[in-house]
Amino acid sequence: MKVRIHRGTQQIGGTCIELAAAGDRIALDFGLPLDGDATDTSLVPEIAGDDLRGIVISHPHIDHYGLLHHLSGRTPVVMGSAARRIVQAAAPFTGQPLPSLNGPDLEHGKAIEIGAFRITPYLVDHSAYDAYSFLIEAEGKRIFYSGDFRAHGRKANLYEHLVANPPKDIDALFMEGSSLSRLESDGSFPTESDLEAEIVTHLKANQGMVMFHTSAQNIDRVVTLYRACKRTSRPLIIDLYAAAILAATENKNIPQSDWPGIHLYLPKLQAIQVKKNEWFPLLKQHSANRIYQEQLKEIGRNAVILFRPLMRPDIDDAGCLDQASYIYSQWAGYLEQGTYASTEAWLKTLGIEMRHIHTSGHASPKDLKRYAEALAPRALIPIHSFATDKYSELFSNVVYRQDGDWWEV
Repeated sequence: MKVRIHRGTQQIGGTCIELAAAGDRIALDFGLPLDGDATDTSLVPEIAGDDLRGIVISHPHIDHYGLLHHLSGRTPVVMGSAARRIVQAAAPFTGQPLPSLNGPDLEHGKAIEIGAFRITPYLVDHSAYDAYSFLIEAEGKRIFYSGDFRAHGRKANLYEHLVANPPKDIDALFMEGSSLSRLESDGSFPTESDLEAEIVTHLKANQGMVMFHTSAQNIDRVVTLYRACKRTSRPLIIDLYAAAILAATENKNIPQSDWPGIHLYLPKLQAIQVKKNEWFPLLKQHSANRIYQEQLKEIGRNAVILFRPLMRPDIDDAGCLDQASYIYSQWAGYLEQGTYASTEAWLKTLGIEMRHIHTSGHASPKDLKRYAEALAPRALIPIHSFATDKYSELFSNVVYRQDGDWWEV
C-alpha cells in the first residue's frame, strides 16, 4: 500500500491523505485549511481523474470536508449518516457549497469494502457529531487513521474502549496532535461535565439573559448547555439553524426544538432567508415552541440564548439586556483572528464582559500518549498538528513525512 499526505504533516486543518493499492485509490478527508477560501482552486489536492474509488470523511468539520465541491460529484463520498445529514442541513444557512454526497454510510465496527481497501470505522469522542477513526487494510498492510478525537467529552467511553481493546498489528498510525501546540505535556482539558457545573454556577449567579456563544454543530456543548438550563430552570432559546442541526442527528436523546424548556426564535435575518428561499416547511417543522419579539422581551431576562452574531439587532430591539451576560464557548483562535471583532465591540458598548467557558475537541498530550501506546504502531506518522516536532519527545517509532511525497507502508 502506498500513501501520499497531500496536506497535514505540518498543520491543523485541510487534511487529505491519498492511499493506493492494487490499482485502486481512495482519499481520507478532503478538508479546507483553517485560513483557506473555499473558492480557491489552488488549495484542492492534486487527486486527478474520476477513478478515485471513494473519499472517506472522518467527521463533519469543514477542515475535513470543505473542498469536496471541487470534485466532479461522481466520486462516492463515504461518511457517517448523521454527519451527512448535518452537513446537508447546515449548507443552506452557511452557503457552504457541496457535491451530491452520494456514497456508503459509516457505522461503528462494520467494515466496508472499497476496491482493494477494507475500512473499519471506529466511532470516537469529538466535538463534531458522528466522528470516526479508521482501520484501513490492503495488500497485507494495516494502517490506522485517528481522525480528530478526545477523551474528555460526553462519549469518553469510546476512547477508553479503544485503548483497552485496540486493533492489533498496526503498520502505520496517522495520529492527530492538535493539543501539542496548545497545552503542556502534563496538562489536561476540562470535561463537558466540568463545563456543565461551571455554566450552572454562572446561571445561578447572574439574573439577566445569558448569551451563550457556541456552534450549534457542537452537539456535546448544546447538550451541556441544555442540562445546565434544566438544572437552573432557565428556558433555552435557539434559532432555526440550531433547530435544523439538532434535528439532523435523528437522535431522540439530543435536545430538539419541541422539547419542554426550549423555544425557537427566528431572528430577522433568518426570516429574510426563509422568505427568499421558501423554507416554510422547515420553519413549520420547528414552530411548536416558537416565540416572537414581544415574547423574547418577556422571557428573555430569565433565558439562555444559543447566541449567534446575527441575533444582535433582535436582542437590541427586544430590550432584554438588563443585567445580561455573555459566555464565549469556542476556540480562542477565532477571537485572536478577529472573527468576532464586531461582536466584541458591541459587547463593549453595552458594558458586558466576555466570559470564556470552553474545552477542546481534541485529546490532551497525556491521552494522545495512552492512545499511541495502546495501538503500538510500527510507525507513528504526525498529522493535524502545528507542533509535530514534539512527537518524537512524547511517542515511540515516530516517522516524519512531508506533504506531497509518495511512500510505501
